[in-house]
Amino acid sequence: MAAQNRTALVLFSGGQDSTVCLAWALQRFARVETLGFDYGQRHRIELDCRLTVRQELARHFPQWAAKLGEDHVLDLSLLGQISACALTEHRAIELEANGLPNTFVPGRNLLFLSFAATLAYRRGASVLVGGMCETDYSGYPDCRDNTLKALQVALSLGLDTPMTLETPLMFLTKGQTWALAHELGGEALNALIAEHTHTCYLGERGTRHPWGYGCGECPACQLRAAGHAAWLQHDEAGL
Repeated sequence: MAAQNRTALVLFSGGQDSTVCLAWALQRFARVETLGFDYGQRHRIELDCRLTVRQELARHFPQWAAKLGEDHVLDLSLLGQISACALTEHRAIELEANGLPNTFVPGRNLLFLSFAATLAYRRGASVLVGGMCETDYSGYPDCRDNTLKALQVALSLGLDTPMTLETPLMFLTKGQTWALAHELGGEALNALIAEHTHTCYLGERGTRHPWGYGCGECPACQLRAAGHAAWLQHDEAGL
C-alpha cells in the first residue's frame, strides 16, 4: 500500500525528536495519530507540551492539519514502579557501572512499541513512527537499529499483520535533525520546536536559549544545544 493511503501512529512525547517525526509523518501519510505515555516521569513538562505542539502544528501548517488525527495517552505507571532511574526519580544524573547513564529506563522502548502496535492494530494503522536514534544519543540499547528491526519482525509475527516501524532519525546527528525540521517546515517549524517542545531531563522551563528551554547542563540539553549550533554553522556556510 502506498504511503499516501496509509495511517501512521507516531510515538509523540512533546520533545524535539518526536515533533520532527510527527512532521515527517504528516508529510507522507494520509492520516496520522499520536500516542504519548505517562510512565511516572519525574516531571510532566513534555506531556504538558504535547497538546500545544499539536495545536501549533495545525495552526502553522494547514496542509497537515487535515491529516492530524486523534491523540492518545496510555497510562504505563507500572513502568515507573519497576524502573528506578533518574527519569523516574529525583536523583543526580550519572553513569552506571555498566557504562549507561542512569537516565536509561530498561525496556521502555520495547514496551512503548508493543503497546503502540496494539493500539495501531485497533486503529487500522500499519506504520509506527518513533524518534529513536543511535547517532547522537546516550547509548540506550533499545534505541539501536538492530533492536528495532528485530522488534518490527516480532510485532508483525505476533499480530499476524505487517507492522512497519519507521525511525527517520536513526542515523542523523542532532544537527541533521534540526536540518530535517527545516527541510520539512522551514523556519516556522524550527521556531515552533524551539519555543514549544521540551527535552530537558530536569523539566526546566525558566530559561530560554536559542535552541529552546532547558537547564543547559543535562545530557539532553547539551545534545540539543550542540545540534542547534552545528545546524546554524552548517546553514550559515550555505552547505
